Amino acid sequence: MPTQEYAASIQGVALRVTRLDAFGNPLNGPGDSYTTPAFMRVSFTPEYEDGDEITEKAANGSVCVTYKAPDTLKRITMELAICDPDPELTNLISGGLLLRKNLGTFAAQNNKSVGWAAPAVGDDPAGNGVSVEAWSLAIKEGKKSAILPHFHWIFPYAKLRQSGDRVIENGLLATTFEGFGLGNAAFGAGVDERWEFPVSSDRPYSYARTTWAPSGLLGFYTWHGDLNAAVSNKALTNNVVTLTTSIAHGFEAGEKVTVAGVVGTGFNGTFVITAVPTPTTFTYASVAAAVVSAAQTPVGSALVTAGPRAVNDLIDSSTPASFNVPGNVDYNGALASDVSIQSSENPTV
Repeated sequence: MPTQEYAASIQGVALRVTRLDAFGNPLNGPGDSYTTPAFMRVSFTPEYEDGDEITEKAANGSVCVTYKAPDTLKRITMELAICDPDPELTNLISGGLLLRKNLGTFAAQNNKSVGWAAPAVGDDPAGNGVSVEAWSLAIKEGKKSAILPHFHWIFPYAKLRQSGDRVIENGLLATTFEGFGLGNAAFGAGVDERWEFPVSSDRPYSYARTTWAPSGLLGFYTWHGDLNAAVSNKALTNNVVTLTTSIAHGFEAGEKVTVAGVVGTGFNGTFVITAVPTPTTFTYASVAAAVVSAAQTPVGSALVTAGPRAVNDLIDSSTPASFNVPGNVDYNGALASDVSIQSSENPTV
């Protein structure tokens, strides 16, 4: 009986790069994690330290003792190539300054990233480093596997910088980064807790088959793992449900949640959150008769759950001042070099 389903890794479908803090922990604030399908390749080569070889000869010239210490893995060398001159991903990986432009008006701003400036001479472009994750298709007998359709590759700690010639010509101007990767136990289960083998994160790279890939996502996202919150109060007014949880729930507007165990009609099922008024309340639409605000008893008899997912960040004018720091470390908002550069062109009022 085979011990595995034999499948080939074909075609990269998604790439996620996440900023690390000084201790190697993945960060999960606005502008810390970028997902894209627009990459050309992620390549890596294990780099080994040759073991010492000891040979001693007898007085007559014959070999008396010989010993070869084992070669040991010390790191991997990495190369990452993306299709477009993507300013946000470039800034995340190798520092520099993000150049932003208001494509709207003074009254209704619509700030977009339109360019990038290289790190200053002497800057550390890699900062605290990033984690890199890639997903590829698992192909079995000429088609995507029905059991575990993707490979999930993790590189828990990488320090990369731009490399190679940048050529403006009659062809694609690709952006390439190169550097090295090491193990990082602080990566653990990853930014969304989907990596099922956290003990392996202290190795420079790992891969495993999985059911999921962040296909179709492009841009900055915040992530979370499984969330669960007990319902303590319920209300339904004008086809809008308001649930109160006993602790801060961590949900965000636009997130899909499953509600079970709430007494009454119109409360239970799978819904999309429409608003989060407070850390312990949220609302969703449900067509049903009105229910006056009432306690859910006993607390814990009804539960709201949300699986791992991403919530889109940095749309329109929501750019935080601290996500585009040269070298990604030591942010100081008082320094002009530590803020995004805004276009000098005045938009129409």
